[in-house]
Amino acid sequence: MKKPFEVIAIIGKPRDQQAIQTHKELYVWLMEQGYRVFIDDRLRDILSDIPDDHFASLVSLGQHADLAIVVGGDGNMLGAARILSRFNIFVIGVNRGNLGFLTDLNPEDFKTSLQAVLNGEYIEEERFLLEAEIHRHGQIKSHNAALNEAVLHPGQVAHMIEFEVYIDESFAFSQRSDGLIVATPTGSTAYSLSGGGPILSPSLNAISIVPMFPHTLSSRPLVVDSKRKIKLVVSPDNRGTQEVSCDGQVSLPVSPGDEIHIYQSPNVLKLIHPKDYSYYHVLRNKLGWSSKLF
Repeated sequence: MKKPFEVIAIIGKPRDQQAIQTHKELYVWLMEQGYRVFIDDRLRDILSDIPDDHFASLVSLGQHADLAIVVGGDGNMLGAARILSRFNIFVIGVNRGNLGFLTDLNPEDFKTSLQAVLNGEYIEEERFLLEAEIHRHGQIKSHNAALNEAVLHPGQVAHMIEFEVYIDESFAFSQRSDGLIVATPTGSTAYSLSGGGPILSPSLNAISIVPMFPHTLSSRPLVVDSKRKIKLVVSPDNRGTQEVSCDGQVSLPVSPGDEIHIYQSPNVLKLIHPKDYSYYHVLRNKLGWSSKLF
């Protein structure tokens, strides 16, 4: 009987010795199971006892592996997702971070759950990404993808900025604020949540638009269909250089007068979860919600 996965990639730059140990345990265990295993080449120096031909770039892993196991926190998952979403590869996470909304497997006892997944017992889920483009004088100056959110903000020095918001070229509102968070359902439990945005179920095809400290009491988060194209026009009167941050990891410089175009990416992240996965259990556990009354 053919296995659901033949080639497996181990991804994630570890922050501590325990995470490094998890990488080693995964590699040895998967090799013993008879899988072809490759490792993120950013770990080449750290895992020097593993043969050199078992390392590959993220792009190469996306092209050739069937399953990527991301070890670390949500940050590692976000970084991997922006690249792996371009390819036909499934992704699952081993949590070596803090909250771990996107990483399901317990690093202390991953073998039982992972074995079930490798046997084909898993839940598939697609998460869409956003594309953010900076337009200047009719040209695209820079762009990147975001799984969680694209955030317009003033850069390193906090000050109010002015901008207009258009949805499908229709003017929606103008604003003076510290910035704006444009988030996917995946990102609705991240920075957007801290900014007072709504929690969106991952299956929703929707985008939330969350003002950051707006200079008016009437400004509220707005949820729009994910097919809508969002355009932010930065006032030419703003001082200094602003930024658009993608997942808090990639910064795109924005000058006064620039336009920021944000829209749903054609790529999706193909997440898989163990059979007992429940999004609402994750919310209760991570956000400290109350348990059942009876």
